[in-house]
Amino acid sequence: MSQFAFVNDLKNVVRMDEPITSGPAPRWMKKSMDSSGSANTSRNKVSTSSSFNANTKIPKETSDLIATKKTPSKTPSKSKSPASKSASNTPAKPKTPGGDRFIPSRMSTNFDISHFKMNRENEDLEISPSQSDYRKAMSENLHGCDINNVRVLSYQNKAPAPPEGYQNALKVVYTQSKTPMNIRGATRYIPHAPDRILDAPEIVDDYYLNLIDWSFSNTLAVALGTSVYLWNADTGAIDQLFDLEGADYVTSVSWVPNGNLLAVGTALGPVQLWDVAQTKRLRIMNSHSSRVGAMSWNTHILTTGSRTGQLVHNDVRQREHVVGTIYSHTQEVCGLKWAPDGRYLASGGNDNLLNIYSGLPGQATYQSEPLYSFSQHQAAVKALDWCPWQTNVLASGGGTADRTIRFWNCNNGQCINSVNANSQVCAILWSKTYRELVSAHGFANNQLTIWKYPALTKVAELTGHTNRILNLAMSPDGSTVLSAGADETLRMWKCFLPDPNKKKDQQKRSSRPTLLGPGLR
Repeated sequence: MSQFAFVNDLKNVVRMDEPITSGPAPRWMKKSMDSSGSANTSRNKVSTSSSFNANTKIPKETSDLIATKKTPSKTPSKSKSPASKSASNTPAKPKTPGGDRFIPSRMSTNFDISHFKMNRENEDLEISPSQSDYRKAMSENLHGCDINNVRVLSYQNKAPAPPEGYQNALKVVYTQSKTPMNIRGATRYIPHAPDRILDAPEIVDDYYLNLIDWSFSNTLAVALGTSVYLWNADTGAIDQLFDLEGADYVTSVSWVPNGNLLAVGTALGPVQLWDVAQTKRLRIMNSHSSRVGAMSWNTHILTTGSRTGQLVHNDVRQREHVVGTIYSHTQEVCGLKWAPDGRYLASGGNDNLLNIYSGLPGQATYQSEPLYSFSQHQAAVKALDWCPWQTNVLASGGGTADRTIRFWNCNNGQCINSVNANSQVCAILWSKTYRELVSAHGFANNQLTIWKYPALTKVAELTGHTNRILNLAMSPDGSTVLSAGADETLRMWKCFLPDPNKKKDQQKRSSRPTLLGPGLR
């Protein structure tokens, strides 16, 4: 029978559902034993004092004073008995949620778990995974939960909900974000509403056309059907330049840099050259047999692209104006842009190709084969613009099937970066004031998106058009962007206003007198 007694004792030792009786007593148990011992000693003192009062004659006033006087305790009592509560004449104040303040109780302190966690640091952590799982299971069985997720100190109950309609006046003070001064000064305000809206009735809703352009003299040229209108941004005056006859209509307009000459492409193929200051047509250049949807100037050379995919270089100073012809696109040319320094020419077509040509201003002939031909875009490439501070960097955007903006280094023919615009890219313009660019989009939001370069993070999205945006143009000072939409409206966005602090510094520098030598005065 002794072996069965040994087995029963062993089972009692390894059982996990009974409290541990061996080992030192917990701290809370020692504290309760100490408090009970002090209570017993106080009772003995009271009994001795009562016996003393019974055997000794004490005046009535002194006995009343001893009976009513109480010695203050070091630790106040935590609770009263139900009898004492019922015997009290003062009614208890109800705990309403709209009280003065809520003081949470922190009495749910688990001393056993805190002692275990403090002594865990001295354990040997180099154990096998099986031993680790075994210890974890033993710990959960002993404590009834996973001690890694148990807090040593926690509140017993949550704060009561405030009464209905209650408002905290200090909430605004403590919830307002405090931005450092250096970060606050780095941001700028971008108006999300257009500064001005102009009507553009009968504007042709065609993705492949370029119907607006802004001259250096602050005059905007807009093609509306068969007519070309000029809007003076300084005075607000609107004049009609000319009106085509028959089935012909305007397909593209382009101002000569730093001049008053306006090139106008038509649907039947001829390109007209107008002197806007004198309101006079200078010449007609019959370079194409189909509509001319894209044009770009390089000093006195006007490059035009037609629906047949043909590119023609026209020298407007000569009688025989055609100085070069390129057949590198198989479908309509919808994007055409010369670099600011005249080193490169970029052309985009409906054949999803982006071609880069090399050329120098003043040359009599141009290369007929592209320097680079990129086929990464999956749709028509219309949106093209060169970086103003890196003249070898080109930004291009694809149509509905592509929806991607790509950046190219034309010195080595590499794609620097790309970003998914999630919508049709119709036009791109680089900012002259900030290291940013703006892109115009079609379905589904018909918005303008401002991108930070080279991080390619969105700075702002400007919405307002109810149909896709066809073209973009920028003011001569670079502060305002004009968008032409298929909803027959022209919207002006002041999204690149210069920083007033930097503007003041520039004005101060320009107003400073310069020291000249005696021979230069």
